[in-house]
Amino acid sequence: MGKHIVAQRRGHGSLTYQSPSHRHVTDIKHPRDGSYKIDDIIQAPGRNAPLLLLKNEKNETNYMLAFNGAYIGQDLKIGSEGNSVTGTTTHLSKIDDGSYVYNIESMPGDGGKFCRTAGSAGLIISHGNSVSIKLPSGNTKEFNPRCRATVGVVAGSGARDIPILKAGNHIKYLKSKAKKPYTVRGVAMNAVNHPHGGGNHQHVGGPSTVARGSPPGAKVGRLSPKRRNKKW
Repeated sequence: MGKHIVAQRRGHGSLTYQSPSHRHVTDIKHPRDGSYKIDDIIQAPGRNAPLLLLKNEKNETNYMLAFNGAYIGQDLKIGSEGNSVTGTTTHLSKIDDGSYVYNIESMPGDGGKFCRTAGSAGLIISHGNSVSIKLPSGNTKEFNPRCRATVGVVAGSGARDIPILKAGNHIKYLKSKAKKPYTVRGVAMNAVNHPHGGGNHQHVGGPSTVARGSPPGAKVGRLSPKRRNKKW
């Protein structure tokens, strides 16, 4: 009897494949509307970007992703009456075209889903019935104008530039973020572990080429060889 492959086991969400909860400060979402002051800038082991410790007039504590240029004692505005000043969190309809934004909400009120990793940001292209934003992947996505985002670029972009040097450090570094430190090819496994495993030589179990007449979404990878002789 065969086993589930690694990708399927990860999808089940067991503790083995989850990022350890003790390495996360809290669930980062946009704070409630109001005026805040940056009380401290802290490291969050479970993510690349640092966090901002915010306090309001009532001395209540909140957290948000740090942006480039943030400093302790800086005043921040969060709410519907915002502008395009770096660090301001407001509705996309209030932010000017050409501004960089991060922690963009997918739907109004969900706290932020897009552009949350260190060094990432989306570029606002145009406003209308929806707001067009160019994401770091190069794709353009339409957002509800009532979705909130923070103006600026996520801090910590140079974290990956530091050489890791040792394989053990690399494994621990990725494990805290629930990422795979290494990948084993399916053809290198046993038949019980993967559909491509087993046999007297490594083979994926069937043709690995893609037909030249495939639609654009499926025409990826190795294309089938061209016809060598003319078809009379």
